[in-house]
Amino acid sequence: MVLGLETSCDETAAAVVQLDADGKAHLLSDQIYSQIEEHTLYGGVVPEIAARAHVGALDALIERALTEADITFVELDGVAATTGPGLVGGVMVGMMAGKAIALAHDIPFLPINHLEGHALSPLLAQQGGDEPLRFPYLLLLVSGGHTQLLSVEGLGQYTRLGSTIDDAVGEAFDKSAKIMGLGFPGGPALERAAQKGDAARFTLPRPLTGKPGCDFSFAGLKSAVRRAWEELPVHNDQARADLSAAFQAAATDVLANRTANAMDIFAKTHGPRPLVVAGGVAANTVLRMRLMEEADKKGFTFIAPPFSLCTDNGGMIANAGALHLRAGYQGDLGVSARPRWPLDEQAAKASPASGSGKKGPKS
Repeated sequence: MVLGLETSCDETAAAVVQLDADGKAHLLSDQIYSQIEEHTLYGGVVPEIAARAHVGALDALIERALTEADITFVELDGVAATTGPGLVGGVMVGMMAGKAIALAHDIPFLPINHLEGHALSPLLAQQGGDEPLRFPYLLLLVSGGHTQLLSVEGLGQYTRLGSTIDDAVGEAFDKSAKIMGLGFPGGPALERAAQKGDAARFTLPRPLTGKPGCDFSFAGLKSAVRRAWEELPVHNDQARADLSAAFQAAATDVLANRTANAMDIFAKTHGPRPLVVAGGVAANTVLRMRLMEEADKKGFTFIAPPFSLCTDNGGMIANAGALHLRAGYQGDLGVSARPRWPLDEQAAKASPASGSGKKGPKS
């Protein structure tokens, strides 16, 4: 059994995962403290406030996670913690707590890449009657700090096919929501507003759509939302709904188009395989439906984790740690926090924007 700690941004989380002999994962506990209340006043995540909130919440969450799993520290086989990428102050809180537990109980400390936690989260979501997800698969990772397409060939084996050249799609959702005064967190608020909107009212760009390759761009779309909002004579709920719907449609078109290119590239080597979407934006139901349609066209199977495993959580970190432990990794107490940590370290260096592997503030 592995305890997993997640403190990379604005969720403090602790969970316990157990792997069966056949590798099937069981989530024995899952405790999350959301910092929405702390950051709502600022309309985005403030790193210093986030770090202090992690310090105040983590010990109690660990105790609750162990109680829910009905175990004690001495029954743990290891402790895993997000060691990057993310807001470095927050990352250090979970990392140092994990190291302290590992030292005190003489068990391995497993430093986990936050992106790998998301990448492997569908393995944690497999249910008894489901066809097990097997490597390789194509991953669309979409969150507030990351937008990437990756070929997941095995544990620790990731090839980046595309990334954002400027803003991550989750950041574009959050910033567009902030422009329209929809509240925090912006992504879910924008999706709710869009349900009552007419996307045809506004014409917004679809950056890079129709171009070869798998890279993304969302800065121009975000700027177009700002211009459209500022040019409106009246700012009311219907205008918010319509512009939200237009933005969501444009962002979904971009993601679907670039993912379709990635499926073509991936299929040349591996044939049609599962298309997995993970990360906070993967909770968007419109995006899920669109990706399911695109996957069906290409002969891919579409897989998305349950909503609870899309946003940051300790279960995905514990799961990744348990998989590495089973594969023979002995842990490392000497690692340092890594604010930037790409999954594919051999890939060409991406832009310094948030989608390059650094999870930045959602302000």
